[in-house]
Amino acid sequence: MTLLFLLMSCAGPGRLEVDFGTSSKLSKINQIYDPEAEKNIEPVVGLDGKAAQATTEKYRKDFEKPAPPTPYSLSIGISGKK
Repeated sequence: MTLLFLLMSCAGPGRLEVDFGTSSKLSKINQIYDPEAEKNIEPVVGLDGKAAQATTEKYRKDFEKPAPPTPYSLSIGISGKK
């Protein structure tokens, strides 16, 4: 009886092997908004060159400023109630 059980458990791929990678494939497929988008050869309409350049420069300048220091307070043994 034990030998039969051992042979049956090794007979084929289990549920894990069959479904391995399915969730990542499904999440990739579900993230594609329009599968036919690659066939569209019309130009993209959006910002003109000057507006895009100004937006990009403003975005980059935001990173040049140093980040404000984070407030740090350490309260040990103080309950706040008096």
